[in-house]
Amino acid sequence: MKIKKILNNNAVVVNDLSEEKIVMGSGIAFQKRKNDIIDPSLVEKVFIMDDPDQYGHLQEMLGTLPEEEIAASEQIISYAEHELEVTFNEHIHIALTDHLSFALERIRKGTMIQNTLLDEIRILYPREFQIGLHAKSIIREALQVDIPVDEVGYIAMHIHTAWKNAGVRGTAAETAAMIRDLAEGVEQAAGITLERGSANYERLVTQLENILRTDENGKLLSELNPEIVRIAKERYTRAYVQATEISGLVEEDYGYILSDSQRVCIAMEINRINTRSGNGNIS
Repeated sequence: MKIKKILNNNAVVVNDLSEEKIVMGSGIAFQKRKNDIIDPSLVEKVFIMDDPDQYGHLQEMLGTLPEEEIAASEQIISYAEHELEVTFNEHIHIALTDHLSFALERIRKGTMIQNTLLDEIRILYPREFQIGLHAKSIIREALQVDIPVDEVGYIAMHIHTAWKNAGVRGTAAETAAMIRDLAEGVEQAAGITLERGSANYERLVTQLENILRTDENGKLLSELNPEIVRIAKERYTRAYVQATEISGLVEEDYGYILSDSQRVCIAMEINRINTRSGNGNIS
């Protein structure tokens, strides 16, 4: 590998068998110049130009952002890959490092952004959230910046998207937002507001996630028997009407159409919460 361009002390652009690559490793460019040969034992990560736009963005980022921020981001990614036993797509190296850089800039300016999906992220993606908490420790130690828990949630979302290899950024966040809106709809229908962070709210969010969950072919995992759906619609008439109203809002906002089975499951959640709150059975 011959150096074509030095991006920073830990990243260089190289020519390798007539192919251009970005290689990273601790101190890989130390006392090196253009056309010098890279020691292969120092290479920790290799990025190939599959997507010219992303490749160019990565080069620019590595050449302009503070090395300590890039190193902290890479440490977080390596920790997440180890914990989840997976190798992420190259995009996470751009997405997380970009996010971390902007977040640190906001924090230093005293500008805080509230993560409105924090409770849902904590419940829906517990492993990713724990990695986010570890990232908080990495950032504190490496950069002497104490990020707020809202940022922990954002990091968790980046990790989740990379882990599931969703392909479209924001998919996981949209799911969390839809579940949050469904939960609020259930609360309004039941006439009660559950305390965020409580076991009751966690159970509701988990149930809603199960209602939306599908297999790899897109088939609902919690699909009810048609006869059960028919009986439930008769037994929980008012709650089913409310669930249908909630379904309409979800379709309008997210383009997601809830099935009869899903609406019945939501109606049952409305009834359960209403009954437990002492308001009586909704039927």
